[in-house]
Amino acid sequence: MTTEYAYDVVVVGSGAAGFAAAVTARLRGLSVLLVEKTDAYGGSTALSGGAIWVPGNFHLDRAGLADTREKARAYLDATVGDRVPAARKDAYLSHGPRMVKEFHDRTEIRFMYTPGYSDYFPEAQGGMAQGRSVEPCIVDFKRLGELGASMRRAGLPTYGLTMTSYDFRFLNMVSRTWAGKKTSVKVGLRAVKALATGRKLLSLGEALIARMRLSLDRLGGELWLSAPLTGLVTDPAGRVTGVRVLRAGREVTVAARGGVVLASGGFSHDQALREKHLPAPTSTAWTHASPGQTGDVLKLGEELGAATDLLDKVWGAPSVCPPGEKPFFLVADRGIPGMVIVNEAGERYANEALPYHAFVDRMYAADRPGASTVPSWLILDARSKARYIFAGLFPGQPFPKKWLESGFLRKADTVEELARQICAPGLPASISRFNSFAEVGTDKDYGRGESVYDRYYGDPTLTNPNLAPIEEGPFYAVPVHPGDIGTKGGLVTDTDGRVLREDSTPIPGLYASGNCSAAVMGETYPGPGATIGPAMAFGWAAVNAIARSLEE
Repeated sequence: MTTEYAYDVVVVGSGAAGFAAAVTARLRGLSVLLVEKTDAYGGSTALSGGAIWVPGNFHLDRAGLADTREKARAYLDATVGDRVPAARKDAYLSHGPRMVKEFHDRTEIRFMYTPGYSDYFPEAQGGMAQGRSVEPCIVDFKRLGELGASMRRAGLPTYGLTMTSYDFRFLNMVSRTWAGKKTSVKVGLRAVKALATGRKLLSLGEALIARMRLSLDRLGGELWLSAPLTGLVTDPAGRVTGVRVLRAGREVTVAARGGVVLASGGFSHDQALREKHLPAPTSTAWTHASPGQTGDVLKLGEELGAATDLLDKVWGAPSVCPPGEKPFFLVADRGIPGMVIVNEAGERYANEALPYHAFVDRMYAADRPGASTVPSWLILDARSKARYIFAGLFPGQPFPKKWLESGFLRKADTVEELARQICAPGLPASISRFNSFAEVGTDKDYGRGESVYDRYYGDPTLTNPNLAPIEEGPFYAVPVHPGDIGTKGGLVTDTDGRVLREDSTPIPGLYASGNCSAAVMGETYPGPGATIGPAMAFGWAAVNAIARSLEE
């Protein structure tokens, strides 16, 4: 097939990893084509909180946090352990801060420190209770102009309000604290001002993708939508020299003089691959990943002899999945008081406020015959429903009628009646035991509220921010599934993002970053943004390696 297009770099996938690679290519003076399978750019990043977890970045220095490479490495050793080669962990600690600084200085990509959003295991060696997470700065969607029409939108239930993750922490306590009320006024005034000035503000993952798209446009990079990858082109020596993609219904060949960067996400939307690799049960209905993530590049990489790892792992996201609706990710919801999560027998089996990834791991580990945890039941009383944001509903906002009518939501005047409805005979005893812990402020079974991370989303007006008795009817139950924000296994890469064979030699011309590659975080999830941070850093590093190779 004749080559019809040629660029220095071709990038596959338009989430944070792909955009970071494409933007870096232009910063290095390289021609670049970014191809996206679907008709909207942004990938799962656009649907996310948009935060990045990058130890040692300059925002943390400005905040006076005194993070050091040694402290960060100790934390990665304590959490990731030896599941990932030491050289890759070191490479991330090197690439990440440099990437953040260059993008800040030379592009529209801007972040700000999120005060107090702790590492997910802050008590581990090297962990930081103050947190290492930074999130995207708010941006005006209208700056994108016509480019905005094809951006993937998150559709979060924010009711027209633009809020950062830092704002949400306090808004969650709007009925409980003055900080919550003050934040609600701030967010409300932001909305009024935006309306008066004609701006349309974006935050979280949408803000990050908008800033990346603006940056690529201003640097002169090219983006093709609705252009799925159909194959990798190699020369007789086995070097990857380009790609084949469908464009306007016709397969075309695009040469990549320097290399191809795969950044197209994992296989969350492929049921067959989920059943082949992930713990059972598993379902595409539980994923929060963007459409189109069906493991395409995983299969193509394996055909070239690429090694794979961590295919049995996901970035866990405990979720409620109302019929006919998108799954709702329970992040803060599991930290509120007056709530427990139980197995089918009605027994607690974990600290409900665990970091979300760890909670999904616990769901599968605790699953057993007669006491299944997939799904589990989240139990909530009327007082907590009236006090806190839950499943996107503000305090006092009623549950949707269709939730009750469909049987998805169960409601009862007593715990005993709720137990009968969900066929969980052990629930009354579990609630009684939990209430005894709540009365004294100590969870003697699972230590809920002991970690700084637990308390981040808790109620600071209580002795233990995460504990309150479940005693005011009506009582509610909703099923919780082990959802995901993406799979975390994929092609094995080296310190520069080069795809490796089983013998650890690189496949020339082929690079990967993001969820189509095996995560540098191994089997764990050290902090807020430990998905997007590495995706961007290794996309940046891959193109730097390509630029060096073109100079040789």
